[in-house]
Amino acid sequence: MNRTERLYALVEELRAIAPRPRTVGWLAARFGVSRRTVQRDMQALMEAGAPVRSEAGRHGGWFVDRDTTLPPVNLTAAEALAVAAALAGAEHATPFSAAGPGAMRKLAAALGASAAEEVRALTERVHVLPGGAPAGVLTAVEQAVARRRVVWIRYADAEGRQSEREVEPSGLLAASGSWYLIGWCRERRAGRGFRLDRITAAELREESAPVRAMHDLDHELAGRARHAESLRTLSVR
Repeated sequence: MNRTERLYALVEELRAIAPRPRTVGWLAARFGVSRRTVQRDMQALMEAGAPVRSEAGRHGGWFVDRDTTLPPVNLTAAEALAVAAALAGAEHATPFSAAGPGAMRKLAAALGASAAEEVRALTERVHVLPGGAPAGVLTAVEQAVARRRVVWIRYADAEGRQSEREVEPSGLLAASGSWYLIGWCRERRAGRGFRLDRITAAELREESAPVRAMHDLDHELAGRARHAESLRTLSVR
């Protein structure tokens, strides 16, 4: 077992018994390494953002916060390649893509050597040209949609005219190769769609946004939303 495989196995070992801890000595014996190696591995995992924590005391040790992770997902090599291609193509270009590189690393670490090499080779052949909305805009829009908060935006229309809006977000829509923030525009008092790459600035407000379904917005946007393949087609089991 190489170090990458051991790091993944350490997290899965702790996840299996979460929230109970395992001592450093127990983990060292389980993986056939020294206590010092276990400590280095766990520190590396924590610094990389893995949800591992240490607890001092007689009954302490290392543990995983179960509420911060998902259970293991078994993917075939073909499924893993499909996910890798989507992540590589979305990097810095779509909403919620900032977490993509971390997901890619975890995906590669969870695969066998052959499949992991296929994933790495694929990502080296997928390139995304710079463009789209600035990172700060994407972050504000993502949080507004996820947390149902009003968002202020500065928007440029097709002719380049700038305007400032306050939007009560309803969701995100992908259509014709572009992403749109769909919501209720307070300035226009109507449902509107704002292309993300035309939003030049955005700030999250403290105010909660009223819940508005897509069909409560204008008919054109509602029709496009109904015919789009949205994330709501996924079922959580």
